[in-house]
Amino acid sequence: MFFLLVLSGILACTGNVADASCELKVTPPRVVVRYGSPLLATCSSTSDIEGVGWESSYGGTGLIKDVSSLALNISSVETWELEPQCYASLRSDGSQCLEKLPVTVYKLPKSVSLSQPSGGGGPMVEGQQYKINCYIANVAPRKNLSVNWYKGNTIFQIDRFREASLSPDDISSEISITAHRNDSGADLWCEAKLTFKSVEQNPPPMCSQSKKLNVLYPTTFHAPSNETVELIAGETTSLNCAAMGNPTPVYRWGFPEPTQDTNKQRDIGGPVLTVRDPGTYSCTASNSQGSSTKYFSVVQTSGQLMLLVVSY
Repeated sequence: MFFLLVLSGILACTGNVADASCELKVTPPRVVVRYGSPLLATCSSTSDIEGVGWESSYGGTGLIKDVSSLALNISSVETWELEPQCYASLRSDGSQCLEKLPVTVYKLPKSVSLSQPSGGGGPMVEGQQYKINCYIANVAPRKNLSVNWYKGNTIFQIDRFREASLSPDDISSEISITAHRNDSGADLWCEAKLTFKSVEQNPPPMCSQSKKLNVLYPTTFHAPSNETVELIAGETTSLNCAAMGNPTPVYRWGFPEPTQDTNKQRDIGGPVLTVRDPGTYSCTASNSQGSSTKYFSVVQTSGQLMLLVVSY
């Protein structure tokens, strides 16, 4: 205790050594250590000193005389706040110097997981807004944590935390998204990452399991405009009203009157209909989210088959 009082009296308010000729070097200059792992650092001086010592709540040595280098060796770091200090004194006049070793103690998350979208665990509906949480359990320190949100392999949101808590904490990152058909089938996941000043000291990130998004949306035709089709007399032609939607669309065809009964039984349940008679045909594609209808005007001609697109 007396030695620490002496140190406080001779140090300048900036924290620099009182005598410029008393120089200490700590290697490494800062430490990032996982909770429960060992810590090893060395303090040395090229000045003419009486000895070197480490002041620390864990692994402190006291002043060891007649050495110019001294290791701080902690077999297992089991505290969240650790501020070791190396000190020495000159032989010439007894002036003393001090060098602090910044230590960051971290803990990887126990788990990283995604919640179900708000509103239940069922499919999302296009146009509606949903909240999803990424839960990071028992991680430290909070201020060094960032959460990356991915859709596929693309980051679309990053959350950082400014709180200075050093001990482990449960943390939640929340996103708010508006469901869109382009997101259906995409993999959503989050990544918890601890980042420190020295990149080589960064531990590997931890990721949640991915969640495949399922977005319900109404039917839309691939070719939305109504069509006029020229039909060569005595031949057949195909009408295509393929549509996209989730759930998968079902199709219903409407026929002109009168039409041969054999045509009415052909390809009725699918997006493609083969016809041999002129007239106006309708195609309705529907699912649980809505329905769309388009019309085909089939005109008989004796010339070459042509396909025209018109809007009604």
